[in-house]
Parts: sequence; structure tokens; C-alpha cells
Amino acid sequence: MNAKALLLSLVLLPVAALAQAPVIQISGANFRPLPLAAPAPLVQGEVAKASTQEVDDALMYDLRASGIFQVLDRNSFLADPKEGMAAGSINFSRWADVGAESLVKYTLAQENGQLKAEARVFNVGSGREDFKTTQSAPAAEPRELAHKVADAIYRFYTREPSPFLSSITYVRKSGANRDVWVADWDGRNAKQATRGGINLLPALGPDGTLGYTSYQQGKPDLYVKRPGGDTVRIKTSEGQMATGISFSPDGKRIAYALAEEESAQIWVAEVDGDNAKQLTDTRFGINTSPSWSPDGKRIAFVSNRGGSPQVYVMNADGSGVKRLTFQGNYNQTPDWSPRGDLIAFTARDERNAFDLFTVHVDSGKITRLTQDQANNEEPSFSPNGRLILFTSTRNGGSQLFVMTADGNNQVPLPAQEKAAITTPDWGR
Repeated sequence: MNAKALLLSLVLLPVAALAQAPVIQISGANFRPLPLAAPAPLVQGEVAKASTQEVDDALMYDLRASGIFQVLDRNSFLADPKEGMAAGSINFSRWADVGAESLVKYTLAQENGQLKAEARVFNVGSGREDFKTTQSAPAAEPRELAHKVADAIYRFYTREPSPFLSSITYVRKSGANRDVWVADWDGRNAKQATRGGINLLPALGPDGTLGYTSYQQGKPDLYVKRPGGDTVRIKTSEGQMATGISFSPDGKRIAYALAEEESAQIWVAEVDGDNAKQLTDTRFGINTSPSWSPDGKRIAFVSNRGGSPQVYVMNADGSGVKRLTFQGNYNQTPDWSPRGDLIAFTARDERNAFDLFTVHVDSGKITRLTQDQANNEEPSFSPNGRLILFTSTRNGGSQLFVMTADGNNQVPLPAQEKAAITTPDWGR
């Protein structure tokens, strides 16, 4: 987080909370997940049982998948389930007995078509209320309410925005079709964006613009759909094949690969395809999979110019090309962290299994994130750079998983249908 953003986040927090609130330092060797107890909600008035369950399921998933909390098993709780919300009514010793260091309690109510939640965060050791938040959402959107509450708790502990209010996109295979879907960060509330045919490699722009590759015209072309607008095809010349759209951080430009005859080159253009400019020029070489740096000044991409697919970076005007990966002979699908320090990528190891790695942009240090769990591919960073979305076949089919940026806390997205899911992208 830059200094300006940090200052703004501090201004938005109550002074009393800032003076006493613990801050979870997510990075570093001393990091450990915070043991947190979160009992079931206290329901006030008439709230549908299904809505209550949806809110609670989504909130618990957000907290567990965040990687910063050790959410304790409710079956271990010793406190009275009817215990109140005020610090004076809570027996903190009972929460300490189960290992909790923080306690989250929340209520649910429904009024005038709105679901409302009040959540309070307590320091178990001191018996102090550290934080309180009140959130609301339409009664028809209980999971939205859960994500708002989880976001507020995450921000309190980290002084950073969470990924819980963001969206993801991916391709789902159904018979001979490959369709693009857009969903909430946890894969729920999924909406189909294309209908039939072969549609691949979707990406979300910062304003929710959706881009993808489609064979609607018989060859791969790029399509862009703005929120509430029509879908527009990015026109290319006869014989050219465009794939792998990537939006710049400001959403004003796109990078993509344009193949013609025996080579593929990286191009950039405005979102509508105007003012296109070729960046790479390796005759008979393949350059693909562009990914923008968070400041929009550089682009990571894959090239076989050295004899095998490797990750490279270059300036956004095509100058200053630098090879980043030297280990392995098949590295692909780079994704640049919004924090700027890491690029995640897929690599094939000596056993022909696909696994995920990161490379530090400045030092070139490689870190392995997955191993010995079938194939793991196609990483995409969360908007805050703390989590990575990816596909894995460890459960038999290609499913979506999420983990922390250092490879810990690998968990599947909830209740996925048994369909092959590929090429996820996490909207910025």
C-alpha cells in the first residue's frame, strides 16, 4: 500500500480503534494466522432461515480463505450460545479456553427489503470491543451482505481492502462448447456471458469490462463487452489470429497476441482496437500471454525466443526486454501481482506435471507454490495481491482453488459443479 492510500485508510478508522487495534502483518517470517472465534449469528426478528444460512456460509468461507485467520471449529466452543453482543455480557475466559484471541459476533435482521448485519470484534485477552461495523444489502442478496461484513473485518485487521467484493471470470466446458462465466470472488452468483461455441481466455478490466477470445467468425478474434453495453469484435486483418486479451490497470489499453503465418507477436491498442502497435518482433517466434504491471509501465509475456517457453518482461512500448525465468523448459501463463513484486506462472516439471510458481521481478528468485497434487495451472492474483486463484485437477476434474500468495491455505471454491473449468482471471 502506498503512503497516500495508507493515510486515507487510517483517516477512515475511528481514532479510538486505531489507538488499540492489532494490525496483522501479512508478510514476513513471523506471520501466523490469528485464532478467531465466530459463533453463529444472533437473529433479530423474522429472517428467512435460508438467508441466514447463506450469510453465515459466505462469511465463514471469506474469513477462512483469506489466509490471515485461523477460524476455530464451532463444535469446540464452550460459551453460552445465547451470550449477548456487549462486552459486559461475554464470558471471555470461555473463549480463551478454546484458543481464541479474537472474537467476532454478529446479528442479522431484515427490514424494508434489506438484510442488515451488525458485527463486533473483541480482543479476548483484554475483554475489549475493538471494532464495530453495520452493513446492509438487498434481502435477495444475502451473500453480498456477508462479503461486506468480511471486507470490513479484513480492513480492520490489515488496513487493506479485501478481495471479497471483487469478481472473477473463467471458461466452463459443456459438451463441445466453451463458455465464459462471470461470478463473485468465491464462484457463487455465476452468470453466463457467452452462449455456445468456443470462447476462451477471458479477462476483466478494472471497470468490469469483459474481454475474451472467440471463434465466432471461424478463427480466434478478440471480443470486448462493456458493462451494460454491446459486445464488440476487435477487427484484425485476413489471416491474423488474436488471442489472450489483457487490460491495462487504467482500463484504457489492451495487450494481446496476434498470430500470422509462423509467428505470434505482442500488440497493444486502445480498448476498441484503435491505434494498435506491435511490441515484439521475433521472426518465426511465438510471443503470447501478456500481463500488465500494476503501474502500467511494463508487460510480462511468454516467448520461445530462447528455445523454450519462458517468462519475459518489457517496457510497455516494447523496449527493455528482459528474460525472467531460466529454470525449466516450459513456463507459461504469467500474471503480475497488483503489489508489483511477483509474477505467478505455470511450469511443467520433470515428471510432466504442471505446478505453480512465483518469480520475484527484481531478484529473479523462484518460489514453488504447489507440488504433488495433480496439475495446478493458470494463476491469477486477487486485486490486493494477497491471494491467487488457480485451476487444479487434484479432486479429479479441473476446479477453481484459491491460496495465499506464498502457496499456503489452498482451498477449493465452494460447491462447484462437475464441469471442466479453465483460464480464470480475477478482476482488478
